[in-house]
Amino acid sequence: MFRTRSVLRRLAGVAFATLVALGAAGANAQVKIALDSPADPQRSGSFVFYKALLDHLQANGMAARHMPVNSIGGEAERLDQTSQGLLEVNGADLARAGQLDKLIFGFYAPYLFDSIDHLDRAVAGSDLMARINGALAPKGVRVAALVAVGGGMGIFNTKKPITRPEDLAGLRLRALDENQIGLFRAWGSNGVVVPMPEVANALQTGMADGYINPPFVPMMFGHTNILKHYTEANMSVPMRVAMVSEQWYSKLGARERKVFDDGIAAATAANRAWVKNSDKAALEQLQKAGIQVTGLTPQGRARFKELSVQSYTAILSKEQIQLFIDAAAKSR
Repeated sequence: MFRTRSVLRRLAGVAFATLVALGAAGANAQVKIALDSPADPQRSGSFVFYKALLDHLQANGMAARHMPVNSIGGEAERLDQTSQGLLEVNGADLARAGQLDKLIFGFYAPYLFDSIDHLDRAVAGSDLMARINGALAPKGVRVAALVAVGGGMGIFNTKKPITRPEDLAGLRLRALDENQIGLFRAWGSNGVVVPMPEVANALQTGMADGYINPPFVPMMFGHTNILKHYTEANMSVPMRVAMVSEQWYSKLGARERKVFDDGIAAATAANRAWVKNSDKAALEQLQKAGIQVTGLTPQGRARFKELSVQSYTAILSKEQIQLFIDAAAKSR
């Protein structure tokens, strides 16, 4: 009997030591940050964000490292790994979060937010992110931050200048998803869903005639020798999301969570500082590359906005989009 108790005590001691060791390993485990763009601090606001996050974590005692873009899989694979707790931080397309719950698509609504500063005020003064993460957390992820990848979205194409919606007639634009195809239809154009790695081939073969993106994108992905025209439409803030594993985040201790949250704040500040000059520098590079840059006419801009507003309920319900309209109006 005494021997049995002694054995049980030893086993309990081993189990406790194992748990302590596992806890220490979890606290000191390396935070993997999957990048979603090349490591280019001049052209990639996303990289600026994740570099600042990495620097902050490492400076405050949290082991962390970058995973090069697509080194552990594309968007779908990274979402899978994040939701399962295998990847701590994922640089993700906003549409990936939208696959889990579509409410986040409200940030994409064209001509709703005037600028990234306006969008940030709307987020800070509302419960939009709490609502979004309330729906995402049960599915294994949360959005830690909105990551700007430019100051405004414009229209690139291979054929002609665009100054009003009517100019889009006959063009087929590359779309991120079916929601964006619905927007293109509202503008009087057509769309085709093409993954980013296949866009160059789509442009060269005529499968797509252009896309909407911030002005730095052709330089990053080698499209400047294909595209001929860019329109400064400034229809929405181009952004991605810093996606976090809910399983990992919920188990962080108080200190680690504060370090991480502070790191997200520091990364967001670095990202927003980058945005201030990003479009200007990119436009100069586009012109040097021989791409013609044009603007919308005042009437063309008004018409784009009118048609875009009509498309809002193709993305969200009236009740859902109203949350974003109210937040935008309150913070304007």
